[in-house]
Amino acid sequence: MPILTVRDLTVRFGGILALDSVSFDVDAGQIVGLIGPNGAGKTTLFNCLSRLSPPDEGDVRFDGRPILGLPAHRIAELGIGRTFQNLALFPTLTVLQNVMVGVHGRTRSDVLSNALRLPWVSREEATIHARATELLRFLDLGALADHPAAGLPFGTLKRVELARALASSPRLLLVDEPASGLNHEEVATLAKLLRTIRDSRGVTVLLVEHHMGLVMQVSDKVVVLDFGRKIAEGPPVDVQKNPDVIRAYLGTDLRVDAGAR
Repeated sequence: MPILTVRDLTVRFGGILALDSVSFDVDAGQIVGLIGPNGAGKTTLFNCLSRLSPPDEGDVRFDGRPILGLPAHRIAELGIGRTFQNLALFPTLTVLQNVMVGVHGRTRSDVLSNALRLPWVSREEATIHARATELLRFLDLGALADHPAAGLPFGTLKRVELARALASSPRLLLVDEPASGLNHEEVATLAKLLRTIRDSRGVTVLLVEHHMGLVMQVSDKVVVLDFGRKIAEGPPVDVQKNPDVIRAYLGTDLRVDAGAR
């Protein structure tokens, strides 16, 4: 049963067709890789799903519900989380505080209730703290809870952002270029982590990534874009051998190397 349905999604930037009637499904419990050369439309599609930019045509449904008419702040409430290609953490806040920000998006408190220091606000804040602390332990970040985000290694910051995205208890996680800037060992750790998030947390994952080894290793299905069009969709082993995919990446009929970056 699809948790995410994308139908005929089309985006134009002036005379540029960034997405050309793209359609695909993501079933609950899957890890789906979304790949393509630079400029293929991957981030544009993510921005449409996150309601950061509107499409010109098409339909997107989450768990059967249309979402394109919703404001961006409602997307997290529905159960869709996202990480970004460029880190969007608060450098002066601690690791714990950065993750707590992600939980706050699902809370009831507002300026007035906080100013009045209502009892239920304190209880809610304790719940937020406990949720963030548990996620730090899950991602092996517990020892860094009180450390400012500034100055931490890039691979560690990637995990902090992942923790913040998980803090809102998403059912669907949009992960944008998580392997960017990571070394070989960190990519291997990331692969295990994505599978653990899916298996132990029941989170469906839509993954945009250039690291083919990671995509082919963790994905149940791969969707390939090129110049805004979907050119292939299917199991990783089939996509690797697809002539259109090989030409899009290499401009030749050589097989795509699953270990290539």
